[in-house]
Amino acid sequence: MGANNTRMSPRQKMINLMYIVLTAMLALNVSSDVLDGFTQVEDGLSRSNNNVDSRNSMILAQLEAFAAQNPEKGRQWADKAAEVRGRTSALYNMIDSVKLLIVRQADGADGDPRNIINRDDLEASSVIMLPNGRNQGAGLRLRVDDYRDYILSLIPDEVKRANVASALDTSPIKRDGTVAPQTWEEAKFESQPVVAAVTLLSKLQNDVLYAEGEALTTLLSQVDAGDVRVNELNAFVIPSSRLVMRGGKYIANIVLAAIDTTARPVVYVNGNALPSQVYEQAVGSTGSFTYKGYLEVPHGDGTVTRHDFESDYTVIEPMATVSATLMNVLYAGIDNPMSISVPGVAMKDISATMTNGTLARSGDSWIARPQGVGQNAVITVTATIDGRATTVAQTTFRVRKLPNPTAYIAFRDAQGNVDHYKGGRPGIAKAALMAADGLEAAIDDGLLDTKFQVISFETISFDSMGNAMPEVSDGARFSERQKRVFRSLSRGKSFFISRIRAKGPDGLTRDLSPMEVTVN
Repeated sequence: MGANNTRMSPRQKMINLMYIVLTAMLALNVSSDVLDGFTQVEDGLSRSNNNVDSRNSMILAQLEAFAAQNPEKGRQWADKAAEVRGRTSALYNMIDSVKLLIVRQADGADGDPRNIINRDDLEASSVIMLPNGRNQGAGLRLRVDDYRDYILSLIPDEVKRANVASALDTSPIKRDGTVAPQTWEEAKFESQPVVAAVTLLSKLQNDVLYAEGEALTTLLSQVDAGDVRVNELNAFVIPSSRLVMRGGKYIANIVLAAIDTTARPVVYVNGNALPSQVYEQAVGSTGSFTYKGYLEVPHGDGTVTRHDFESDYTVIEPMATVSATLMNVLYAGIDNPMSISVPGVAMKDISATMTNGTLARSGDSWIARPQGVGQNAVITVTATIDGRATTVAQTTFRVRKLPNPTAYIAFRDAQGNVDHYKGGRPGIAKAALMAADGLEAAIDDGLLDTKFQVISFETISFDSMGNAMPEVSDGARFSERQKRVFRSLSRGKSFFISRIRAKGPDGLTRDLSPMEVTVN
């Protein structure tokens, strides 16, 4: 742009200069109405702080009074409350000292936060609070952080924790139009009028007292957190078990809900007073038995109330439930899952042994592994009842060898799923046959599901003259000569797999039935 050759008069230059100075003064000057507003807010916060402090002192007094009445139950909470009050007072007083430093920076050595003279001073708070000055802001921020973390450690309620954390948040603050966030002290106190800085510090004191109140309220609620409140009294009979084995004992606790330990009730059963609140009766015969009685509860005014009760129990013969998970026989050579239980007895108090094999616990189940085929296996169950080991059952099982498995060719269908071809029609695709490794065998009836190891087998095909052409396998795998025969087979042709020998987990080798394979 070209220079403007129009010359201004000295008078016009003076007017322009005065306008610039006036604009700068307006930008720096803070309206007296705004300053008066801060003063009013400061006065309101001071009154609010006094009210909150009085409320917190009342809660602390409640805790101290309860601790004096019941030291065992209330002293720990009163001591924690006293520590909270001590930390709060220390932080509150520190904030007061920072207020005094800012005001005296603005008004001189006689400055009074309650009567600020230079309310619009924009330098004092920066000098006291920021790093270029006395850097009191960083120390205050660290003290607030420490206090906040301590208070949060006492409050389990997530909503209260979030509110306290928000009230005492000192994380950096990013303002609109700024590139990087400012520290808490820079955002709060840089270029603030003195009255505004003092008001912000009073607000911080209010937040500290609020956090203290939340912590004290939480501690007060912990005093009787484990107590149970009721509005009526009921008699209860609590037996250890309603099912009792002959030779054992029936044991029941007879209690009164919300009972006062300083005034225990007197218990009567069938007209006889019990020496304690435990009713114990030896049982010698089976059947159902009923008993009744009442409790007499004395009260402070000398009256006695009566609460009736009635209960029953059943006595049964010793018994146990023993069942084979698979079927009513045990198979030699494999793990047979078993279920063993005794009604009314915990699993940890049950033990079992087995003849003709081994029996081992597997969690809440058992694994039986018989040895000799044709010999019976006897399982003996023992239960610990009333501290005494008692044999409750003996069960006999027949031990059989595993049935013969079925031979098959494992292949993958069009969807990629493994399938088993066991011979016959409609047959197996030639591509699937060529991809198969060999012959497998298993009991896959959905009950035993036991794999066998194929040892050897033969394939028998026929030439155009009807002559049989046997080929021997390579163990469980198709030999190269067998695969060469498979390649020459056309659709609809068949061959036989015979002399199949397989070994089971019981160690027995057996001959399996031959199978006819039809090629699709």
